[in-house]
Amino acid sequence: MIKRIIMFSLALILSLNLGISGVSAADGQKNEDSINEKFGLPIVVLGGTLSESQKEEVRKMLGVTNPEMVEEVTVTGEDLVRYIDGEDRNARMYSSAKITRQEEGEGLVIERVNPENITEVTDTMYANALLTAGIENATVEVASPVKVSGHSALTGIYKAYEASGEELDTARLEVANDELNLATDLAEEEGIEQEKVSELLAEIKQAIADQNPATREDVEKIVEEQLASLNINLSEEDRQRLIDLFEQMRNLNINFDNVSEQLGKLSDTIQEKLGEVVNNEGFWQGVKDFFQSFIDGVSGLFNGGSEEEPAS
Repeated sequence: MIKRIIMFSLALILSLNLGISGVSAADGQKNEDSINEKFGLPIVVLGGTLSESQKEEVRKMLGVTNPEMVEEVTVTGEDLVRYIDGEDRNARMYSSAKITRQEEGEGLVIERVNPENITEVTDTMYANALLTAGIENATVEVASPVKVSGHSALTGIYKAYEASGEELDTARLEVANDELNLATDLAEEEGIEQEKVSELLAEIKQAIADQNPATREDVEKIVEEQLASLNINLSEEDRQRLIDLFEQMRNLNINFDNVSEQLGKLSDTIQEKLGEVVNNEGFWQGVKDFFQSFIDGVSGLFNGGSEEEPAS
């Protein structure tokens, strides 16, 4: 009977693995060979400082196997100063990204494909800033062949959206850039865990969506409440920077309800990244069915089986 249990288990596991592989391969083939006529090709943005060999390395990181199935653009310091007032046009741009636009309601999914080289900006920091900038419903993959802070990827993503025909509000882009800078500063200078910083920003946005503050004093109250709730202590300077940031957002009339919904979707997605199958409901149903079948099968062997194992 033990042998039967083992064989039964192995058969189910093999069946599940084949199912997962099939989903991944099918999705990968679809993504690689099919053109989305509504949104166009995925856009790959390469940092202008990269050498030719580094560009090829980044293409491989971003899964580009057929150059004809992506649109490729380069981002430089000139783009940086065009999108963000006061930046340095001589900035070195290594961070690169691949942007695949999705249908309304799909949410924003961020993945640093080699996070060991993106040292300051996390997935959720990117998500917070991009949502502030007005970018929603997309899969964004970020990569760099060398260790970088990750800030310049934001400019590349802006350029990708411009290349796709979208118009982004410059004022929102600048506030999003300020948000990203503040997030990394809080993590580095205040010694707060990176994900804790992202949680703080998201919780403040959620509170603003719920309370719809009408004045700066209302914004300040929300910031103070969230700092206390998360047990975060900031210097007076950084506390004021945080209040100033969200006051700017309030003045821009950003739809925080929509931002909050997207952040919720992102939070659910990035808990455990399992590649392309992570958003596939069939995969999770397969997991559920597997365990149910396993339990039913083993139960049947013990409850209804009367065969003895043959002698070996």
